[in-house]
Amino acid sequence: MMPADLDLMIILPALLAGLLVLVTHIPLGAQVLKRGIVFIDLAIAQIAALGVIIAGAGDFEPQGWAVQGAAAAAAVLGALLLTWTEKRWPEVQEAQIGVMFILAATGGLLLVAHNPHGGEHLQDLLAGQILWVRYQQLLLPAVGTALIAAVLFFFQNSLSRLGFYLIFALAVTASVQLVGVYLVFTSLIVPGLAVRHYVGKKRMALAYLVGAGGYAAGLVLSTLYDLPSGALIVWCLTALAVLVYALGPKPPGGLRAMHS
Repeated sequence: MMPADLDLMIILPALLAGLLVLVTHIPLGAQVLKRGIVFIDLAIAQIAALGVIIAGAGDFEPQGWAVQGAAAAAAVLGALLLTWTEKRWPEVQEAQIGVMFILAATGGLLLVAHNPHGGEHLQDLLAGQILWVRYQQLLLPAVGTALIAAVLFFFQNSLSRLGFYLIFALAVTASVQLVGVYLVFTSLIVPGLAVRHYVGKKRMALAYLVGAGGYAAGLVLSTLYDLPSGALIVWCLTALAVLVYALGPKPPGGLRAMHS
């Protein structure tokens, strides 16, 4: 397919899905980086995916309320457990997050082991099928995004540990089913890394531009060259983030600060 043949209306629902994810994931990602719990997003996303797999084993409608509820319940339970482990053993919280991630990932493998379509379903949850998102799938995530964005706007600086984990879990629940685990992690972490030395309002604005530009470029290129959308968005978003970081202000203390 040549650029002149590209119908932008084809990728518009997918782009809207990506923008919905970015609305909440960029501010949440900034908090994750600030709190030093980078891999919490992978763990919660994988736990939410495990909830989807468990619901799928019951032959529920993939986009139905039962699956949404199972994913949300799994993510919230994971968030509650992480809250408890952080209080009980704070010095090894990052390691505990890693253990939860690997348990959820391998649990999903075990549950789909005898499902003839299990590998394909698992791949969809990891890499996502963002290019095939339809407008009707965006209604519920849009409502959830608006509510979560409002909470983050009004209570971002006063959220307790438990409140943060619960909001995070609910945000990740919907986004995993829209864009997959890989894009959830990328949307949360990569824009924040790109702008970490910027200051003021420019910082968040650039983070959103990096995210939106990465999604748009990845979707267009994947459509033109028939490549996996989720994987290409990850690469485009990361490349744009590297460029924005390289052109941005240097960290205090030069190279020494970059390694500290």
